[in-house]
Amino acid sequence: MAGPSGVGKGTVVRTLLARRPDLYLSISVTTRRPRPAERDGVDYVFVADEEFDRMVAADDLLEWAEIFGHRSGTPAEPIERVLSSGRDALLEIDVQGAGIVRAKVPEAVLIFLAPPSIEELERRLRSRGTEDEEKLSRRLTKAGWEMEQRAWFDHVVVNDDVARASDQVAAIIGRSRARD
Repeated sequence: MAGPSGVGKGTVVRTLLARRPDLYLSISVTTRRPRPAERDGVDYVFVADEEFDRMVAADDLLEWAEIFGHRSGTPAEPIERVLSSGRDALLEIDVQGAGIVRAKVPEAVLIFLAPPSIEELERRLRSRGTEDEEKLSRRLTKAGWEMEQRAWFDHVVVNDDVARASDQVAAIIGRSRARD
């Protein structure tokens, strides 16, 4: 699942996992510093630039991208292991990463999580209190570009209500599983 920063990917994922504990959530690696309340190994695996460089060079990442001055990516081995066991893997990634996943794993089901409006997205980003005005402006500019990319995703879910959005994502996963 991908979408703009602040759209509520993490909240939808947590709600979805509470309903579908059989899903495997990939934990991304990132070079950025933890936000308040984020836990290493739970929310992200926080690594130094040198370790991230090593992972890229060893082709250990399914996808990775530079995002607002740091890099984040999806470790490939856990995804391969989970999929080979017959379970579904859920990735919480950005739009750049989704494009890479589409190229490497064409059968992946890509879900774009959209905000109800750009104004609501801005409100959510401001309420986080993690960015100054310059960073907020950059995130909103990127969000505009990301919203334009949603046409190549398999599904678009509007996160205007977390429970409803989680239900829709669960239904998409269920339909995808039924086709296999």
